[in-house]
Amino acid sequence: MSGTFGKLETMNYKHLHYFWTVLNAGGIVRASEQLHLTPQTLSGQIKQLEQRLGQPLLRKAGRGVEPTDAGRLVMRYADEIFALGAALQDALASGRDPRRAALLRVGIADALPKAIAFHVLEPAMALPEPPQLVCHEGGLASLLGELAVHRLDLVLSDVPAPARLSVKVYTHLLGRTGIAFFAAPKLLKAAGLTVRRAQAGFPACLAQLPLLLPTSASALRPRLDAWLRQQALAPTVAAEFDDSALLKAFGREGQGVFAAPAVLAQEIVQQHQVALLGSPADLWEEFYAISVERRISHPAVAAITAAARGRLFAPGNAPASGE
Repeated sequence: MSGTFGKLETMNYKHLHYFWTVLNAGGIVRASEQLHLTPQTLSGQIKQLEQRLGQPLLRKAGRGVEPTDAGRLVMRYADEIFALGAALQDALASGRDPRRAALLRVGIADALPKAIAFHVLEPAMALPEPPQLVCHEGGLASLLGELAVHRLDLVLSDVPAPARLSVKVYTHLLGRTGIAFFAAPKLLKAAGLTVRRAQAGFPACLAQLPLLLPTSASALRPRLDAWLRQQALAPTVAAEFDDSALLKAFGREGQGVFAAPAVLAQEIVQQHQVALLGSPADLWEEFYAISVERRISHPAVAAITAAARGRLFAPGNAPASGE
């Protein structure tokens, strides 16, 4: 293996370009015209490349030539090498690296509401040159591992990165939103309540209704439990969910009252045809962007954080109780 690497280290990239041109042009004669070389000179240059690599790259096919198996492999790499060279020239000429904004790889923690993830990422797609967005969902620990080895550009989470993490990452607070409680009208009707009576009697009305909760894996669950204790409420827990979308689906069908970010209240009411019961002032949830950069430089990530802080989670962007 070391002998092969030694040959590759001394490979002449001009010879590689000649070989690449021959296959793209469809033969040695046409390539020699494009390169302003004689066919004999061009053949000799490619022979030198074959000697360096230790394998034949071309073989005769009728009046022309075709790549050997090794030649096809070299051609695939040559395509990438010369495409990258052209991109480098474009980047130097324009003064910007188009690859920085071409792809945005985002990890989304399991517990994060998907509607929040969409609204956080939405500003990146509104950029003059929007990136190609690649989203991965998973546990926070595994996503942070991918972030650390630069397989992700950003991780969105409802909790900050652990303080004792073995890799260096930085947590950026996107914002805070209140928590609102929702119920399907048929659930209220079954309990002998109208929407107005439930709103007027919030939060005491929760004692009369089944509750749908996130599991203990969610950062919101301990806050909900603590708030219920403070209100001296012990409602029946009908079900617990890891998936916030599934929780809302059960809530829409009248299986129980559910809590969700207040910043999404209007969207939830319209989409799920449920009523907003109330949004306590002392119950809230935070959302974070986690990156390997202390100061964010990726243009799409910068757009995401600025919009989240300035619009999505801006103060006063939550509904009043009963709205």
